[in-house]
Amino acid sequence: MEIKRNPLSRLTKKNEFYLFLVLIVLSTFLAISNPKFLRLENIFDLLRNNTFLGIVALGELVVLISGGIDVSFTAIATIAQYIMGFIISTYYIDNILVAILLPIPIGIALGAINGLLVYYTRVHPVIITISTLNAFYGLLIFLSKGTWIYNFPPSFRRFAQLKLITLVNERGIKYGLSIFTGIWIVVAIITWLILKYFPIGRKIYAIGGNLEAARRAGFNIFRTQLFVYCYIGALSGLAAFVHAQLTQMIQPNAIVGRELDVIAAAILGGASVFGGSGSVAGAVMGVLLIAVIKNGLILMKLPAYWHQVVMGAIIIIAASISALQRKIKAKRESVSVG
Repeated sequence: MEIKRNPLSRLTKKNEFYLFLVLIVLSTFLAISNPKFLRLENIFDLLRNNTFLGIVALGELVVLISGGIDVSFTAIATIAQYIMGFIISTYYIDNILVAILLPIPIGIALGAINGLLVYYTRVHPVIITISTLNAFYGLLIFLSKGTWIYNFPPSFRRFAQLKLITLVNERGIKYGLSIFTGIWIVVAIITWLILKYFPIGRKIYAIGGNLEAARRAGFNIFRTQLFVYCYIGALSGLAAFVHAQLTQMIQPNAIVGRELDVIAAAILGGASVFGGSGSVAGAVMGVLLIAVIKNGLILMKLPAYWHQVVMGAIIIIAASISALQRKIKAKRESVSVG
């Protein structure tokens, strides 16, 4: 006789459930401390300001599920952003579609380099991507001499003001849901569809869960690994455009150094550092939790270096929980087999 599990019981076993509870408790605490926190205007701003983090975290999620890791995405985003900015400002290309599409293939090309190196060298991805991070970034600084770019065409500046929803506050100032938040939502839906319904999604989970078993089952490891690194490269390119829009300037040193936030968001969301697990909903909530934590640290007026301390602690805790869950799962499986 088949025993039906209680839906609530299944829900409480999911990492996303506890992440959601932490998010609610933390938000409630911040709202009590500062009533402005839960204002719609502040929430829209929080979502807009963390779009870059949210988009790249979805790419990192896919890489982590596959059993890999990428820390070079900030350098990829920086190069893609700089080339885009250089072209549209030098030739004054007043076409926002060109600005959006330029950095994406650049990101894919650089991501493909990572994928090829990971597959053919068999060196751990963290070593490969740390190496390419330094190589890509060093080459950009050498060629650009660290020059800033800020002379953008009118369409580039206008696009940053677009809103999906427009409201007016009590002071008569317009605010709303930014177009960039909409882009993040679309990327999240696409990533969810890929992982849930596309054959490549099943392959990503399979090689992350057990690489050798996936190889014996006939999965093409090369194509799968190449896809995941090209995918994070594409999202890094898109995120590069978003970052340039948010700041309305391009600084070669503005993005590199934010790797910790992205990895923390993906791991917090349930992506295992050992591969084979993770979800889009978890990654999105991981980003929101980090955004709320950073907002809280700012409200508490703590020095900026404490932000990095907190992020480091979050990664250690999240990775430890992931390892513990993996150990418990393995123990249960061995008991059931026995």
